[in-house]
Amino acid sequence: MTTKSIAAPAPTTGLGHSLKPRQLTMMGLGSAIGAGLFLGSGAGVQAAGPAVLVSYLVAGTLIILVMWALGEMAAANPNSGAFSVYAEKAMGKTAGGTIGWLWWLQLVVVIAAEAIGAAGLLFSIWPVIPVWVLALVFMVVFTGINLVGVRNFGEFEFWFAILKVAAIVIFLLIGAALLFGWLPNVPSPGFSAFGDFAPNGIGGIAAALFVVIFAFGGTEIVSVAAAETENPAHSVGKAIRTVVWRILVFYIGSVFVIAAVLPVGSEGLKSPFAGVLDLAGIPGAGAAITLVAVVALLSALNANLYGASRMIFSLSERGEAPRFLSRLSVSKVPVAAVGISVAFGFVATVLELLFPEKILPALLNLVGSTCLVVWGTALVSQFILRRRADRDGTELPLRMKGFPFLTIVGLVLLGLILVVGLANPESAGQLIGTFILILVIAAGCFINAKSKAAKHSTYAE
Repeated sequence: MTTKSIAAPAPTTGLGHSLKPRQLTMMGLGSAIGAGLFLGSGAGVQAAGPAVLVSYLVAGTLIILVMWALGEMAAANPNSGAFSVYAEKAMGKTAGGTIGWLWWLQLVVVIAAEAIGAAGLLFSIWPVIPVWVLALVFMVVFTGINLVGVRNFGEFEFWFAILKVAAIVIFLLIGAALLFGWLPNVPSPGFSAFGDFAPNGIGGIAAALFVVIFAFGGTEIVSVAAAETENPAHSVGKAIRTVVWRILVFYIGSVFVIAAVLPVGSEGLKSPFAGVLDLAGIPGAGAAITLVAVVALLSALNANLYGASRMIFSLSERGEAPRFLSRLSVSKVPVAAVGISVAFGFVATVLELLFPEKILPALLNLVGSTCLVVWGTALVSQFILRRRADRDGTELPLRMKGFPFLTIVGLVLLGLILVVGLANPESAGQLIGTFILILVIAAGCFINAKSKAAKHSTYAE
């Protein structure tokens, strides 16, 4: 990314601008480092063995390109609607409204899943308060955090991210000591696991790729938060540069250790961080990693509630959602937007607790592929808007290097991942469900746009 000393236009919304650059950076980092890494990385190793590193490199390359594209657009036009607004500018109101509603629906479903998941994990090591009570407590607490102002939200998210990063750094140090035989009375497994680098061949790498890609979901929230940052052009550029390399180091470093220590078929892959620490002879490793995973889920819940409320606030401002959702409190918080975003989560949480493993899996299956659609839309929007800016001679505060080649590379990688997903029966069902949901939302947005255009035409006469 290249940065020019051009001030980005101030956001036109009435939201505050009190998020600090350090909070924005850690928000992007924290939203990507979640339960997908702490608990889900074992599934990728199980599918591909050490060759899962190839899957992570492919997925990591894609997210770097997406973040660069989003950074360029967010610096030029910081807006709480982010990629939804950029899609509208590039492809029209129906495209913008569709991607905004799709992302909002994903987040409100995931909020419920994260509350229940965190409650279940905490109950597994502290079986005192019932899961349903813990889940509702989490929902209430984080609703309160999101209502008291963006500065407080940013500070909570900053410290959540610090805890997760600290846990990963400690894990990497212990993993290195284990692999190099520096731990007393603990034999080193060495690097013999890499002798059979791809036990399941190309098919295993492809299967792991679709598992891995969702672990990077959440980084796009940086572009949403840019609208409430003190200096968007500077802050977004710095956040993206920092987030990208740290994510790759933490993810690939952690997975390298896991793949070296835990072979395919190992029981430890069910909770890979705990599995490695147990082999290193670290007492209480399982409980410690479970607590870190709880923090990871609560951090994601906090960030996703923020993101959902800002997206529907932006949709409301643009006439794509009821107008009352864009009202702000004295603290410049969209209270109604926060309320309606968390309301769905409360309902889904209660239903899931009444009908275990029936409600949320169905909802998550519909929105599970949303991040791929959002990333693809971001790349297409950046391609169109950048060409438009270059044609018109518009100066940009932040410019993505290697345009248009790297944007096209990102779209090709995304296309390959979709092909891999459609070839797998499990992921194919999820993709098809997401595509059907997109068609339904797009139809609603199209009808809404036509209705408003007709009313405007009537008033003009």
